[in-house]
Amino acid sequence: MKHKDTWTNVLYIILFVAVFVLLQFLSRYLSAGCIAIVRDIPFRTAMNEDSSGTAVAVTTVISSLFTFALFTRAGWAPVSRTYLRSRPWGVLFWAFLLAAGSILPMEFVAEKINLTLPSQTQQLFESIMRTSWGYLALGIMAPIAEEVVFRGAVLRTLLDIFGSRAHWAAIVFSALVFGAIHLNLAQGTHAFLVGLLLGWMYYRTGSILPGVLFHWVNNTVAYLMFNFMPQMNDGKLIDLFHGSERMMYGGLFFSLCILVPSILQLGKRMGKVKGKKVKR
Repeated sequence: MKHKDTWTNVLYIILFVAVFVLLQFLSRYLSAGCIAIVRDIPFRTAMNEDSSGTAVAVTTVISSLFTFALFTRAGWAPVSRTYLRSRPWGVLFWAFLLAAGSILPMEFVAEKINLTLPSQTQQLFESIMRTSWGYLALGIMAPIAEEVVFRGAVLRTLLDIFGSRAHWAAIVFSALVFGAIHLNLAQGTHAFLVGLLLGWMYYRTGSILPGVLFHWVNNTVAYLMFNFMPQMNDGKLIDLFHGSERMMYGGLFFSLCILVPSILQLGKRMGKVKGKKVKR
């Protein structure tokens, strides 16, 4: 790897993250503009209303669509049907179980190190979850856009920098970037831990599909629990088990019985992508 090529790729990574953030801001202005036109109100008033759950959800959908279109069209995160044509049903099945098995342990770790969402962020997420656009935004579009950017573009470029021999360095660094972009310690820590698994699956398959599936399961469970188990929104993990520590640890053990075999099965079933130069 030439030194010049390394710095070029570093600049590309900075560009990817900057564009991802910029598209979110531009989508907010576009959403506010649409609100102003539809409701015949001043743009400034629409910008203030743009902080509502529905507006933020719509903005997330718009920014995700723009992100997917730009990153794939520009070739920053190439998308093809090659991996799907290999019929990786076993990998996708175990990726699904990996996501399901990781939810309780991740929550347990977050509680043990006393990580909580900032109140403003918590209120915003709750307002999004209550809207009809909430699931489309957080359950479907956000996982696709984030996997395209942080695995399909950022990690793909990092693997070009570090090479296959140091692939874990690339995976860890991409997970750190993924965590930092969430801008708070609670989400950032969770995103970092999840990012390690997502990065590992991307490296071994060369596809974002397992990651999108994992991401979808994780966000869908959060959405379903919020809407069908409202008593858990401000509660702890133990509240899910009616205050019984025995049942809680039993649930954690059951989750690990899914999580660990899923990792082992994925390790056996996923191929290994050899390091390749990122084409620009």
